[in-house]
Amino acid sequence: MTKLTVAALQLALGGSVEENIAAVSELVREAAAKGAKVVLPPELFEGPYFCRVEDEDHFATARPTADHPSVQAMQRLADELDIYIPTSFFEADGPHHYNTLAMIGPDGKIMGTYRKSHIPDGPGYEEKFYFRPGNTGFKVWGGPDKATLGVGICWDQWYPETARSMMLMGADVLFYPTAIGTEPHDPDLDTSRLWRRAMIGHAVSNVVPVIAANRIGTEGGQRFYGHSFICDERGDYLAEFGAEETGVLVAELDLAAAKKHRAAFGFFRDRRPELYGRLTQDI
Repeated sequence: MTKLTVAALQLALGGSVEENIAAVSELVREAAAKGAKVVLPPELFEGPYFCRVEDEDHFATARPTADHPSVQAMQRLADELDIYIPTSFFEADGPHHYNTLAMIGPDGKIMGTYRKSHIPDGPGYEEKFYFRPGNTGFKVWGGPDKATLGVGICWDQWYPETARSMMLMGADVLFYPTAIGTEPHDPDLDTSRLWRRAMIGHAVSNVVPVIAANRIGTEGGQRFYGHSFICDERGDYLAEFGAEETGVLVAELDLAAAKKHRAAFGFFRDRRPELYGRLTQDI
C-alpha cells in the first residue's frame, strides 16, 4: 500500500432513475479511464433527493440491496472496469427502510453494506420520515493494494465520532457521498462552507485523506451546493469543484506518507479512552 488513485463524481441528479444511472455510469467510466481505482458517486444518486418533503409514495422506490437498479448497474461497471464503487441507495429490508451504501468490489460482488448511522430531520432534509437509524455500526473494507476504505454517508460527515471510529478500525482513507444544499428555512445560511470545514477537520485531526461527492442543480426549489473535493491528510485540496461543474475529480493519494505522518503526529498514541466515557452517555 503506497499510492491510491481515487475519484469523486459531481453532477445534477434530477432526472429519472434510468437517466441518473446512465449519467453516473458515464462519469464512472471517465474516472476509471483516468486511473481511479475507487470511484465515489454522490448520495442517493438514483433520483432527485426525495427527502425534501414527507411523501409516502417515495417508499415504493426502495428496493432490497441485490435488487436495486443502482447497485446492479454499479456491480456491472465495477466488474467491467476492475474498480471499487461505494454505492449509495434507498434500501428496503422487509418493512424497514434504510439509507444504505453497498461497497462493490472489482469483481462486481457486494463486499458488504453500511446503513447510515446519523439520520437528519429538518426543513428540506426530512430523512427520519423515510429511514431507520443504521444498525450495521461503522464499516471499513479492504481496497486496492491492501488499503482500507472507510465510508460514511452525508450527515455522518458532521460527526467526529464517525471518522475516528473508522480510523480505529484501520481506515487509510475516508469517503463521504453527500446530498447537501440550501436551507429552506434560512436562505441566508450557506452550509457549503461548514460541511467542507467539518470534513477537512476530520482529515487534519485523523491525518487521513478525505473524499466527498455531492450533487448539483436545483430540485423543487432547493439548490444543491456541489463543491465536491479530494483532500490529503493535511486537509489541503488535491482536487475540487465549485457549485456548478459536472464531472470527475481524480487525485493520487500517498497513503504510505499519510501513515507516516499519522504516526508522527501522535494523535492515536496520545488518546485517553478512559476519559471519554461521557461520549457514550445520553445528554
